[in-house]
Amino acid sequence: MTRLDAQAFEQLHATHDDPWHYHSRWYERRKRDLTLAMLTRQRYRRAFEPGCSIGVLSTALAARCDALDIQDISQSAVRRAREALKDQPHVNIDCGAIPEQWPEGRFDLIIISEIGYYLSREALDTLCRRIETALSEDGELLACHWRHPIDGSDLNAESVHRTLADHLNVTRHGHYEDSDTLIDLWQRTPSPVASRQEGFHDDAL
Repeated sequence: MTRLDAQAFEQLHATHDDPWHYHSRWYERRKRDLTLAMLTRQRYRRAFEPGCSIGVLSTALAARCDALDIQDISQSAVRRAREALKDQPHVNIDCGAIPEQWPEGRFDLIIISEIGYYLSREALDTLCRRIETALSEDGELLACHWRHPIDGSDLNAESVHRTLADHLNVTRHGHYEDSDTLIDLWQRTPSPVASRQEGFHDDAL
């Protein structure tokens, strides 16, 4: 279960249309662009984004996925996400909390963004087992977290990413960090982006 419980998340979203200022704050827009730029593929078969909040990153992900499952612990957040994505029939939106509620099937992209440090250590270990089972043989896992202290949590961006790396059978493909943000992309099967581009030739280098 999350350290910041469902009632607290619901109160936050019920009283603020955009509690983290996704639409107006430059930090959020920049982080979103960095997250999307880290992904190695133009398109994914099926992706999962838990902790989707009001669906701002989800809207961008929807344009790159054949199917997208998103989830949030707050009913108010889910209602706003459904409104934002009402014209995207390939997006499935549910209310639930990881790691307890997890969609069936496998994914070639899982996004863990700004949510890992709200879990207990035991729940984070369970999350790793969920990801290990659900990530496809050619799948990618992206984690993005705020690097500053989180009230009420003994986890931070570094400890969350370290736990993911230590517990999962994945290889890190990309890494970005600055004073605010930590982003890592891991692949189940290492695959350089350039070698997958049509018309690529070694002798062109």
